[in-house]
Amino acid sequence: MRMKFVLGLIVLLQTAPVLAYIGPGSGISLLGGLWGVLVAIVLAVGAVLIWPVRYMFRRLRRKRRDAQGTDPAEPADPVETEQSSSRSE
Repeated sequence: MRMKFVLGLIVLLQTAPVLAYIGPGSGISLLGGLWGVLVAIVLAVGAVLIWPVRYMFRRLRRKRRDAQGTDPAEPADPVETEQSSSRSE
């Protein structure tokens, strides 16, 4: 058993270096793939971190709308009224 290990170690240490060339196209492809993964991770973390802030703004907007006594079913912005009326036509 020990002799096989020593023999295998000798064979591995005596291998000749491989003279291989990797062109610039494959390097650019690798960087593009890594960039895509990095952007996906940043967007996922950003979405998780921004969610509580969006929730807080929605609650504040809802409280302000309730305090003003406006109907939540009725859009507060006249632009939204124009868009909704043009959609129904």
